[in-house]
Amino acid sequence: MKKFAIAVDGPAGSGKSTVAKAVAKRLGIIYVDTGAMYRGVAYFCIQQGVSPLDEAGVLSLLKDIKMEIQPTSDGQRIFLDGEDITSKIRTQKIGQGASQVATIQTVRQKLGDMQRDMAKNNSVIMDGRDIGNFVLPQAEVKIYMDASVEERARRRMGELATKGEKPVFEVICEEIIRRDENDMNRLYNPLRQGKDAVYLDTTAMAIDDVVETIIRITEEKIGEV
Repeated sequence: MKKFAIAVDGPAGSGKSTVAKAVAKRLGIIYVDTGAMYRGVAYFCIQQGVSPLDEAGVLSLLKDIKMEIQPTSDGQRIFLDGEDITSKIRTQKIGQGASQVATIQTVRQKLGDMQRDMAKNNSVIMDGRDIGNFVLPQAEVKIYMDASVEERARRRMGELATKGEKPVFEVICEEIIRRDENDMNRLYNPLRQGKDAVYLDTTAMAIDDVVETIIRITEEKIGEV
């Protein structure tokens, strides 16, 4: 099978990770959740008592971060110093921290290099906020997934509810808007739809429909896979 890359960008809660995992499984390729890598950095900093907003503090810890990404049939596992932190990084606090450390150019460069290495010898689908424009500008397929703030908040509410949390809709909306502002207005590699990316509004789309659409776009771009 020919080697190829699918870059999926878009704001938080647009369904990127869920859809990318499903596409990877259908196509038999590796899924790379880049957002989880930024969450890993934020988690490490917070564990060390350093605020993700403290650029000097974050940079002082960066050399000590030993992160490993292990692809699995259901996505990927994130290990920090040998500890599986995959479930520990899925909180609102860590998500906000991820958006904050992502504004630091050195962090983006370090993780971008790791992400490119994962795509060198494998067919991948990679989701994030700067994949098509910065990490994998040569990707054969580029998708920009979006959804309304309200729909993204509802999805996040459902995700948090399954973990036993009791989120407030208005608070989740505010957090999403704030994160969008961080991601779209950061100085380095801000979230932008690439000129060669296909725009997908998933607000009223079922997951299976989005998956089928991306697979169809992929086949149109590179042939049958």
